[in-house]
Amino acid sequence: MDWSIQDIARLAHTTSRTLRHYGDVGLLTPSRVGSKGYRYYDEGALVRLQRILMLRALGLGLPEIGHVLTQQRGEVEALQHHLDWLRQEQQRLARQIRSVENTINTLDGDEQLMAEKMFDGFDHTQYREEVEQRWGKEAHGRSDTWWRSMSAAGKAVWQQHQQALSADWQAAALRGVDPTSDEAQALAQRQFDWLRGIPGTPGGGTDAPPRAYFVGLAEMYVADERFAANYGGVSGAEFVRDAMLVFGERHL
Repeated sequence: MDWSIQDIARLAHTTSRTLRHYGDVGLLTPSRVGSKGYRYYDEGALVRLQRILMLRALGLGLPEIGHVLTQQRGEVEALQHHLDWLRQEQQRLARQIRSVENTINTLDGDEQLMAEKMFDGFDHTQYREEVEQRWGKEAHGRSDTWWRSMSAAGKAVWQQHQQALSADWQAAALRGVDPTSDEAQALAQRQFDWLRGIPGTPGGGTDAPPRAYFVGLAEMYVADERFAANYGGVSGAEFVRDAMLVFGERHL
């Protein structure tokens, strides 16, 4: 079974012109071309188009998308990776929706805004017991004091920085970037600097995180699904880990 280019454009909420352009640049080849030049697409082409649109939503350009489609192994594996990312985005958006709804309800009721509720889902204090167990009560106390001392605007900036770093890691993983490359190592440097800026973590605040902590954290990103979710799932976390291990060997 196949579908005409007009049918696919309607179903995918795009245009025939866009689909033809994808074909011209080698991203989406029609399964057949009719006698009058009309393009038709089979199920395999639809699956490929779904992947293309997903990668576009991540902000990748067409050349990068072509590279990702070439490097990824198997449609099911690629779609599973995309599904993991979508679920993570669903959770993030759900938290944001709850936060905005709370702000609207508070403003409508002329109540005082609570910064903690405005940024629901980002409060690191929910892991207090785990932090104290791993790095001690002093570590948690320093980090908690630092977090609570920040203004709502400061917390928002910090969260945006964290989200941007996570998104850049995921995009690089999807493109199949080599963990030893300059691009991956630049991300590892950003990860290192981000950790160094968090008081309470080993080496955080002023000193540099020690190698044992840095590479141990890299391994935990893969082993703990809560951390892996920040990088699009286990495969994305493995890329982050590999890049961090290389960084640790070179610089720590």
